[in-house]
Amino acid sequence: MGYEVAKTSEIPIGKMKKVTIEGTEVLVANVNGKYYAVGNRCTHAGGDLSEGSLEGNIVVCPKHGARFDVITGRVISGPKIMFVRPKIKDEPTFEVKVEGQAISVKTS
Repeated sequence: MGYEVAKTSEIPIGKMKKVTIEGTEVLVANVNGKYYAVGNRCTHAGGDLSEGSLEGNIVVCPKHGARFDVITGRVISGPKIMFVRPKIKDEPTFEVKVEGQAISVKTS
């Protein structure tokens, strides 16, 4: 089942929006006019990815700089902490559907 989370006008190209679906925080990002959805909490220390930056299709966590691909959910690089390089998990991805101006996300 998909949940309408935003209108396309709310998330312009190069921008992101945090939404909550049934208690799950999801980050919706617009990469070159196509919308993608991944988990919003960094898998390292729970940073709010929506407060980070979007560089192309890469979201950078504002806490420690971990980088994730919003298309695949994969970790691009771990957090930047002196002398420590912890292993972190990929972000979950969610199916996105755009009908007209409505953006919907399917969480299961």
